Amino acid sequence: MPDPFDFDRMLALPRLSSLRLSPDGRRLVVAVGRPDAEGKKMATSLWQVDPADAVAARRLTRSAAGEAGGAAFLPDGSLLFTSSRPDPDVKPDPDKRIHALWLLTPDGGDARLLVAPEGGVDGLVVARQAPVVAFGSGLHVGASTFAEDAERAKARTDAGVTALLFEDDYPVRHWDHWLAPRRRHLFAAELPPGPEARLAGPRDLEPGAATLAFEETGTDITPDGRTVIAARNDTSAIPAISEDLVAFDVATGEARVLTPGDAWYDAPACSPDGRSVAALRVTRGSPETAQRAWLVVIDLATGEQRTLAPDLDRWPNEPVWAPDGRAIFFTADDDGHLSVYRVEIVGEGEGRVTRLASEGAYSDLCPSPDGISLYALRSTHASPPRIVRLDACAADQDPVEFAKSIDEGGIVTPGLAERLTATAADGTQIGSWLLRPADASAETPAPLVVFVHGGPLGSWNSWHWRWNAHILVARGYAVLGPDPAISLGYGQAMIQRGWVDWGAAPFTDVITAVDGALQRPDLDASRTALMGGSFGGYMANWVAGHTDRFRAIVTHASLWELRGFHGTTDTGASWEYEMGDPYRDPSRYIRESPSEHIAAIRTPMLVIHGEQDFRVPVSEALRLWTDLRRHGVTAKFLYYPDENHWILKPANARLWYATVLAFLDEHVLGKPFERPALL
Repeated sequence: MPDPFDFDRMLALPRLSSLRLSPDGRRLVVAVGRPDAEGKKMATSLWQVDPADAVAARRLTRSAAGEAGGAAFLPDGSLLFTSSRPDPDVKPDPDKRIHALWLLTPDGGDARLLVAPEGGVDGLVVARQAPVVAFGSGLHVGASTFAEDAERAKARTDAGVTALLFEDDYPVRHWDHWLAPRRRHLFAAELPPGPEARLAGPRDLEPGAATLAFEETGTDITPDGRTVIAARNDTSAIPAISEDLVAFDVATGEARVLTPGDAWYDAPACSPDGRSVAALRVTRGSPETAQRAWLVVIDLATGEQRTLAPDLDRWPNEPVWAPDGRAIFFTADDDGHLSVYRVEIVGEGEGRVTRLASEGAYSDLCPSPDGISLYALRSTHASPPRIVRLDACAADQDPVEFAKSIDEGGIVTPGLAERLTATAADGTQIGSWLLRPADASAETPAPLVVFVHGGPLGSWNSWHWRWNAHILVARGYAVLGPDPAISLGYGQAMIQRGWVDWGAAPFTDVITAVDGALQRPDLDASRTALMGGSFGGYMANWVAGHTDRFRAIVTHASLWELRGFHGTTDTGASWEYEMGDPYRDPSRYIRESPSEHIAAIRTPMLVIHGEQDFRVPVSEALRLWTDLRRHGVTAKFLYYPDENHWILKPANARLWYATVLAFLDEHVLGKPFERPALL
C-alpha cells in the first residue's frame, strides 16, 4: 500500500524535468531530482527511458554533486551534460565547485570531462548535424581566456577582496546573485575527435561582453553548427530595455542583430534547414496597453518576420520544429491547462493551428525523427510530471503514459481535483481549481485555503513542488487556486483587465472565485484563509488591507511598497512599461501599494522571506513586518538567510510547510500554535 501523502512522501517522489530525445529517436533522457544522500539539498541524475516503452528505465549518471538538467545529444548519440562533480584526474580542491561540461558515450562507461571553466557552464546547445556546441560561461572583466579568469579569481581570493565595481551597468543583480565580478560570455567550439580529447579553447563569441545575458536567456545553434542565435539585452537606454536576437558566426565571431529592437525576443529555435529561426516576440506594453506575446519565424538571411497563429488568443511558449520543417509545436496556457499546439508552416494547410492535447500541463516537447510521435512531460493537479506520448498530428487527444518510466512508488494523492467557474460583476468567467479531501461533505465540510498564483502573468495549471496543495489536503483543508484578471490562458482581454490595476479586478476576481466556491456544502465558509507568493504575496497583502473575512493570511516573498520596490528589485526599470515613470508620476506605484492600507489590516499574518531574494528583496518583508508591528497586527515572520525567491533546500522546505500548517491550524481551526522544533 502506498505511503500516506505528506511532506516526506512528496520529497521522496522523483522530480522529472528536461526531457530530451536522441537524434535517432531510440533513447529518451530525463533529469530526475531527489534529495542527496545527506538530505540537505536536491540532486539530479540522468535516466534513460525507452521511447517504445518496452524496456525498463535505467540510471545513466551517479555523483554526489548531481547533474544539472538540460542535457543535450551530439549527432553520434553521445550525451553532453553539466555537473559540479570533481575532475577525477585532478586533486580535489574543497574551495572550488566548478559547474563543468561532461560527455557520456552511447556505449556507456565513465563520463569524460570536456571543459571546466571556473565561471561555470550553462545554457548548453548542440548542433544537430555537426559536433559543435555553444554555452555560456563567466569571465572576469579584462580576462580573455579561462586561464586568465582563474588567475584573476585567485588574485582576488589571495587579497581577500570581495568588493564589486559597476560602471554604468544595469541591472547589477539577477534573481539571487550579483552580476559581477564575472560577466557572462557566449562560447562555441567543435568537439575534437578522440576518446580523451578535451575542449582546449572554445571561441569567445562576445569578447568584451558589451551586451547583457542571463543564464536562462534563450540560445540555439543551426544544424550545421555555423551560426549561434542568442537573445541579448541592450541596457544602454534605460528603461527602454530590449532583448534582441543576435546571430553569431562561429568561425569568425562576427555578430549580427536579427531583430529591430521593438520588443523582447526569446526562445530561439533554428529550423531543420538552418534558414530560419522561430522565436517568441513579446511587446513591451505601456500603462495603457498590456504586453502581448506572439510566435514568429525570422529569416536568418534577411531578418524578415512573419507571425504564426495570429488569431490564437493565447500566449505561446517553447517553440519546437517538426523534423521536416513543415510545422512548429508549442505550448500555451489554456483555460487552466498548459496545452500543446501544432501550427503548419508550409503546404496546403499553411497557417492551420491544431490543439493536440488540452488536459494537463505539457513541457519539454520532443518530436520523433519520423514525425509520427511527440514525447513530452505532462503533469496535472493530481499527478507530478510524467513522460507521455502524443500523436504528432491528431487534435485534442488523450496522452499515452509510459508504463516503464521512472517509478513513483504508487503515489496516491489524498484529494480530488475539480474545475470551478464563477462569474464576475462584468460577466467575465473566473476559472479556478479546487482540491478537496475525498471525505469532505455537507456533514463534515472542509476549511478552505485560497492560493493566489505569482507572476502576475501566470496560471494554476499543473502540479507544484513548492506550493503543493495536497499536503494541506492531507491535513483536512480544501485548497482553491483561482485565476483572476491578468492570468494567462484566458485571452488578451483577461490580461488587460488586470493590467496596472492590480488592486481592482485581480482582487475582486479572487473574491468572486471564493464566493462561488463557498456555495458548495462541502466547504466551510466560516473557516477560510488565503496564501500567496510573489505577486500572490502582493495580493495576500492587498486582501489583508481590504477585507477581514479570512481568519489568516500567509504572504511569501511579497511586494508591499511599490515605489521602493522599483529601486531595489533586480530589474526595476522594466516595471515602468506597466506602471509608468515613477520619477515623473509615482501615482500608480502609490495607488497600487498594499502598504497604503496598513491601518485597515486586522487579519493575523505570517510573513515569509529569503535574504537572497533579489527579485522581491527582503526589504519588502522588513518594511511589511515593521508596519504590522507598529499597527499591532498579530503576526509571525519566518526568515531564511540562505534562500532566495523560492525555498529550495529540503530541510528549509519542511520547516516552511510545518510553520504554515501550524499557523493555519492556530487561526483557522483554533488549535494552539505548535512551533516547529528547529525554529
